[in-house]
Amino acid sequence: MKKHILFLGVAAILFSACNNKSNSGENSSSEITHPKAPKAEGAPRILFIGNSHTEYFVSAPILFDEICKANNQPMNIDQLVTMGVSIDKIYDDHKTEAEENFAKRDKDGNYYDYVIIQESTPVALAEPDKYAANVKMIVDKIRKNSPDVAIYIYEGMSPLPFTESEYKEYYDEMRKNAISITEATKNAGLLRVGDAVNDAYNGKNDYKYLVANKDNLRFGENTLHLLNDGGFLQAVLLYSTIFDKKPAIPKELTLSTGTGDNDDMKKQEVSKAISNPKALEEIAFSNR
Repeated sequence: MKKHILFLGVAAILFSACNNKSNSGENSSSEITHPKAPKAEGAPRILFIGNSHTEYFVSAPILFDEICKANNQPMNIDQLVTMGVSIDKIYDDHKTEAEENFAKRDKDGNYYDYVIIQESTPVALAEPDKYAANVKMIVDKIRKNSPDVAIYIYEGMSPLPFTESEYKEYYDEMRKNAISITEATKNAGLLRVGDAVNDAYNGKNDYKYLVANKDNLRFGENTLHLLNDGGFLQAVLLYSTIFDKKPAIPKELTLSTGTGDNDDMKKQEVSKAISNPKALEEIAFSNR
């Protein structure tokens, strides 16, 4: 597992965010609609673009794939993932592969049917202009041969632990910026990861995030990454958001065995590896 330390400089991120806040501290009140996916011939294709919040202790593409298969929902899955960097750097890191895929055509007129775009926390929180430019750059490239693709903007999480006094301030800022990008992007919707994680922290559906006085949703020193409960929540949220229904949960999913450098992901029983799957399913569905 890729567990080398990510030096994101959280203190610098937060300081920059304080200096770059817009005058309005309120979240957008606009209703975010769901994008309309193109009609696919055969199995649809989804592309994940992101960093360690897409794949680290757990993998959003792997979990989503396993849930789709358990629900007899065919889905081709691609990913462009590099830890610790922004969208433009992810593209640079995978440029040859990305350009080859972006140039492909399907008989139905759209190579990609869904794209999940996850920006780095520093950019999503404190650099809204770069955030907008990065999303526009990658979407323009994808739409050359996938003009009707449904775009989902990943709503990031507050970089602070839930117990920190400024947690909500940065949650609000991340949410506001993600909504702004979504509204500015054609045929786009919001993947409400930040909202779902926030609901879980706040005990919605009687979910308790503390297990033996440790956060069961996220873990990290420089960066908080999703653990098994958080990764499960994110994957169910994605399925519920795209298909507007609750998935049947397989008995086993590929989840983290721990947070050490020698730990990895392997198939585990959901009932044992996830603290309260039913509560997390309900939280995910309510945020679709």
